[in-house]
Amino acid sequence: MNALKRSFNFFASSYEKYRPNYPDQLYKDIIHYANLQPDDQLLEIGCGTGKATEGFIEQDFTNITCIEYGENLAKLTQDKFSAYPNVKIVHSAFEDWNSADQYTLAFSGTAFHFISAETGYPKTASLLKKDGVSAFFWFAHIASDEPVYQSIRSVYQEHAPHLDDSSIPSLEEFIHERSDLTLHSGHFHQLQVQTYKWDHIYKPRDYIELLNTHSGHQVLPQVQKDTLFRGIEEAILKHGETITKKHAVALFLARKK
Repeated sequence: MNALKRSFNFFASSYEKYRPNYPDQLYKDIIHYANLQPDDQLLEIGCGTGKATEGFIEQDFTNITCIEYGENLAKLTQDKFSAYPNVKIVHSAFEDWNSADQYTLAFSGTAFHFISAETGYPKTASLLKKDGVSAFFWFAHIASDEPVYQSIRSVYQEHAPHLDDSSIPSLEEFIHERSDLTLHSGHFHQLQVQTYKWDHIYKPRDYIELLNTHSGHQVLPQVQKDTLFRGIEEAILKHGETITKKHAVALFLARKK
């Protein structure tokens, strides 16, 4: 897990360029559930390149403490939001970081799974005010049976079978698993789950750059990765000049007990 967690640090600029943004409605749903006010203190766990940070800033919430494990990611995000003095970037593992402050909201975008549930949920709760809210959200994979994806799947099976998406949990399975972890932690209740779906059209090279922002692809040996990506590009081009990717985000809102 540590190797996967560290891998994002070496692809900070690619992550910023190719990872899609979270939908605006997600932030509105969080703000409504938590009844956030502009002067509330927010805590972000694993800010990466500030994709989710930016979403809250665009909603006029700028009192944010962001914890980021990757040094390069933290530096990029610090520079990105240098015009916002109350957006503070802390280079640290969440597990090692401590604060006497209490926050109204703790949020995390596609990062909280790198922290064990046994550590992550209790520590998050300890940093929240009474009735504070956790808002954890993830991009979730949606498998497709379209011919282009069947061709891509064959490439994976030949060159990187452990990354074949047929073994990835479905969106429904992921929601069930993460809901159980949230409630069984014993620190949160009033769980609400929201999902957001949309399509995005990619050129083959952009689709491959997107894949290369995923930790499982990042840690592949270079020769294996080059062969895999070359095969994926050829598979796409057999079916057309672009590929349509179905994106999905699952949001888990819960209140501190």
